[in-house]
Amino acid sequence: MIDTWQQPLAHGITLSCRAAGERGRPVLLFLHGFPEAAFVWDDLLLHFSRPEHGGYRCVAPNLRGYERSSAPAEPSAYRAKHLVQDIAALIATEGGQVACLVAHDWGGAVAWNIASQLPQLAQRLAIINSPHPGTFLRELTHSTAQQQASEYMNFLIRPDAEQLLAQDDYRRLWAFFTSWGGAPWLTDGVKQQYRAVWDGPAGGPPGAGLVGGCNYYRASPLRPPRPGDPAAAAVTLPEEMLKVSLPTLVLWAMDDVALPPPLVDGLDAYVPRLTLERVEGATHWIVHERPQFVAERLAAFLARPV
Repeated sequence: MIDTWQQPLAHGITLSCRAAGERGRPVLLFLHGFPEAAFVWDDLLLHFSRPEHGGYRCVAPNLRGYERSSAPAEPSAYRAKHLVQDIAALIATEGGQVACLVAHDWGGAVAWNIASQLPQLAQRLAIINSPHPGTFLRELTHSTAQQQASEYMNFLIRPDAEQLLAQDDYRRLWAFFTSWGGAPWLTDGVKQQYRAVWDGPAGGPPGAGLVGGCNYYRASPLRPPRPGDPAAAAVTLPEEMLKVSLPTLVLWAMDDVALPPPLVDGLDAYVPRLTLERVEGATHWIVHERPQFVAERLAAFLARPV
């Protein structure tokens, strides 16, 4: 059974959350990406909450700006420091430390930052197709292929991005899923779950639920340079933001069009306790495509000594 609730945090933000498993058990915290929401983790929440799979307390928040979580209007409210503060405050309500942060896409961007800046909040880190800031900056700055693969980011910062994404029943967003591998997992029922998130509050303009997600891109300089905007080319990241000492599992789907394989090259220079598995024949949406595989690899990682 999935429980849902609104979790007020000490700094005034509220996150809508989904969870399975008893309070007081070791916590797995799952962070989603764009253009998704916490519901995408439901199968894994139920799986790992069962006694035979660890009996964990499994929690998946909707990140700031998504579903019924707080959605500040200003793009600056979606800078990394604020996103990290949200998750740190949520962890405080769940006992102060999690057994593992599990994260995909933008959720991974938050998790990488927590692991480098606040490692005491987690015992382990599991990343699924979310680039480490060091390798992402390298590729955005020096790789024409990565710049082209990430060009969609400069679409998502347009002031009318939400309205364009909402056109024709979210035609562009469905293509975001299906053009990378057909997406047989994208059933009518799953589509309706996405629509409920993207539509936003009743009575709002089309695509109102996408404003927060687009603001993540507007707030971040880690995107391809364009005329008049150096973007990633103007960014320098301090060393302390790049080193991750936690035991870290990285599952990397090798057919990810937006985040191609060179993003994991040299990753061990930043993450000395790294377990990296390159997964052939899977796309950015590997959590949907191969949920049992993801569960098996995560279980094996959790079973190792810290």
